[in-house]
Amino acid sequence: MRTEQEGKNRQKIADYADKSLLIVDDDNPLRDRLARALEKKGFTVVQADSVKQGISVAQNTPPAFAVIDLRLGDGNGLEVVKEIRKLKRDSKIVMLTGYGNIPTAVAAVKAGAIDYIPKPADADDVENALLAFPEAKAVPPENPMSADRVKWEHIHRVFELCNRNVSETARRLKMHRRTLQRILSKRSPK
Repeated sequence: MRTEQEGKNRQKIADYADKSLLIVDDDNPLRDRLARALEKKGFTVVQADSVKQGISVAQNTPPAFAVIDLRLGDGNGLEVVKEIRKLKRDSKIVMLTGYGNIPTAVAAVKAGAIDYIPKPADADDVENALLAFPEAKAVPPENPMSADRVKWEHIHRVFELCNRNVSETARRLKMHRRTLQRILSKRSPK
């Protein structure tokens, strides 16, 4: 059922003359795995591990498709999105991030991304997002995060943004410091 619905919502890579795909991510194992999987699906993949390298590759050969991590070691992946959009308006760009939230999703779409996928990204999800018809509705995820997992991710994201300061994080989340410490000491829920 899921693959039948996905097939109606997207094109095939064979329909495109330009199959070039730029993957920009500083997580080497994830980037390599994604590159291999998408090459098998028919894309011509070029990899970059930084904002600087991603912009350089885009300027030399603007890609038809791009998969870009939001947070990179030397800056924000939105800079690469904007550069690709300047060079090739019809490029289809998908943002990846380990910190999925509404403001960053909105920023990614405003910069020119067509979709926003939380990490760890699956090659099938990336392919479906890149090849989706613009008017097609997104297919709901097969295994969405539980509410407990979403809460845990949010708390840890705020904790990291507060430079791992428990008191500051507790203040911003409007919770007691000891309650926060108990949550932080536990493993992530499934």
